[in-house]
Amino acid sequence: MSETSVHQQIDRMITGYWISQAIYAAAKFGIADCLKDGPKSIDQLAAETSASPDALHRLLRALASVGIFSEGEPRHFSLTPLAEVLQSDVHGSKRALALMSGDEQFRAWAEIEYSIRTGKKAFDKVYGKPIFDYLGENPDKARIFDAAMVGIHGRESDFILDAYDFSDIGVVADIGGGNSSQISGVLQRHAAMQGILFDLPHVIESAAERIEALGLSDRCKLIGGDFFDAVPEGADAYMMRHIIHDWNDEQCLTILRNCHRAMSANSKLLVIESVIPPGNEPFGGKLLDLVMMLIPGGKERTEDEYRTLFDNAGFELVRVIPTASEVSIIQGRKR
Repeated sequence: MSETSVHQQIDRMITGYWISQAIYAAAKFGIADCLKDGPKSIDQLAAETSASPDALHRLLRALASVGIFSEGEPRHFSLTPLAEVLQSDVHGSKRALALMSGDEQFRAWAEIEYSIRTGKKAFDKVYGKPIFDYLGENPDKARIFDAAMVGIHGRESDFILDAYDFSDIGVVADIGGGNSSQISGVLQRHAAMQGILFDLPHVIESAAERIEALGLSDRCKLIGGDFFDAVPEGADAYMMRHIIHDWNDEQCLTILRNCHRAMSANSKLLVIESVIPPGNEPFGGKLLDLVMMLIPGGKERTEDEYRTLFDNAGFELVRVIPTASEVSIIQGRKR
């Protein structure tokens, strides 16, 4: 690589937040939703969004230069494929992810020096409380968070179902299952299966409407509680997707030991997470690990780290099953 290319590449990396924050602004003003029926002038868009016409033009011109929106006639903009996924109601929408990343997460990232120096959570420094307490007190932010998680992880569900054979499981418990997207996918794929969705009471209350809308109320028991205290008994498999990575080792052991107590001798433990590979190859989990450090205080782990965690909680790590996405299914059983 030439010296010029090196400088250009590192310049793009250093200033990457210019683009991400411009996307956040477009998502905040709902520009993609405004353009869903076709091109509009800057004056129309500014009137619909209560924005400055000149400032909005400069924002969309910059985003159009990287393929997000397109300027056809002068000062008239339309959607591009990249802009289309910023609409609120499209399948796989990334609008909530842009809103979450550009707001609370961006402010936490500004304190990365604090986290590296102290090992403590930047989010707590900025907001004065842990993220899940913050979301519990701010339902509007919690809704954005849930939608962002679907935008990030929604496509994983089919890959997980394709990679793992759930057919011999009679009852599956989704521990910390959030808005029910994972367990509803499993139950829809396996019509004879029963489910348990377990999460904090306010989360369960929000998930109930979705479970009912999908026609799964008679097959999915909704239980509110705290997995740091106990989890429900009676399942053949205990599934946790993107739960363990939110917490430090001591907290993870509490969760896993509570699962261990609830499980029968033949129950399966299914932890669904990114498993950090060795070497220097790109892997999204290595950057996600920084998010875990700065915001909830957890971490992404290697296979050896999961084996140690399982062992200390009374489990044997049986196998790690890769999927077509970056997540793997880490299967354990009681010792």
